[in-house]
Amino acid sequence: MKDSIRKPTQAGVIAAADSIAAILPPTPLLPVEINGTGCWVKAENLQPIGAFKIRGGWWRLSCLDEEGRKGGVVAVSSGNHAQGVAWAAKRLGIAATIVMPRDAPQVKLANTRALGADIVLYERPGEDRDEVAASLIAENGGTLVHAFGDSWVIEGQGSAGIEATAQMGHAPSRFIVCCGGGGLAAGLALACPNSAIHVVEPEGWDMVGQALTAGEIVHAAPDAPKTICDALQPNATKAINLDVLHGRAEPGVSVSDAEVRTAQRWAFANLRMVIEPGGAAALAAALAGKVPVDADTVIMLTGGNADPARFAETITGGDASVDTVTLPTRSGNMSGV
Repeated sequence: MKDSIRKPTQAGVIAAADSIAAILPPTPLLPVEINGTGCWVKAENLQPIGAFKIRGGWWRLSCLDEEGRKGGVVAVSSGNHAQGVAWAAKRLGIAATIVMPRDAPQVKLANTRALGADIVLYERPGEDRDEVAASLIAENGGTLVHAFGDSWVIEGQGSAGIEATAQMGHAPSRFIVCCGGGGLAAGLALACPNSAIHVVEPEGWDMVGQALTAGEIVHAAPDAPKTICDALQPNATKAINLDVLHGRAEPGVSVSDAEVRTAQRWAFANLRMVIEPGGAAALAAALAGKVPVDADTVIMLTGGNADPARFAETITGGDASVDTVTLPTRSGNMSGV
């Protein structure tokens, strides 16, 4: 099948960026100070669906031919990709079915339904979401829009790198990236080939980091620990992501739930922003000193779809004044700020 062998390209990322710029404003690129060093955060949590996933969802669905649009799409997601696909499907008039875990945050389930998508629930752990999606497609037809293992999705996510480069006036020295399956990291690697890519995953779920070290796909252990980062729990990356990232990304790092909560509190106190756990992983690694930061570093804030009750518990459960931010004067075109 032609779609299954297509590889993502930098040209595809640039085309995706042009397509997305025609319908969405750039997300803010904000100057911050992390442990005494000035750098930047890219606020993808401020997208219309509250996450960067709108980029890949839009590019994938907008590239479907007429037959593909008529057949509808099937996606698998814990919530943010679900909303990205549902948003694009609604705008383009395409039927969408989303396979979501039964334990997904209620806010993500509700938002996906509100966008008009049909939801099929599965048990996590216990059921393989890809198998559930494959069964739906075998029975009813449709195009699979994978959350990260899809060329168009990767290119769409990479549009954030094109956008950040335009805002800074030059390519970032590095991106620090929240990582589930590696779609955003791979897209940024294609968008900015001279920028270092640091993938950050939850402890016990560092499947991309382990795969980069091993040079092959590594699956999560059956007894993998619980994590508050529901958006960053794929069982394994895909070959298409590893092919882009292998030899290109820096060694992966992992963060604890406590470090993620600290990052959520920091963002709320200093940026006045709500960041969901998975969307705060990259910031957590930077605050914990697990990745290098310099004046041209971009830290991706990838999602803001936090469960209200759990977010309130996080914000009131610790010291929110960690490393107060300053807003230094910086050069570059900060369009969209």
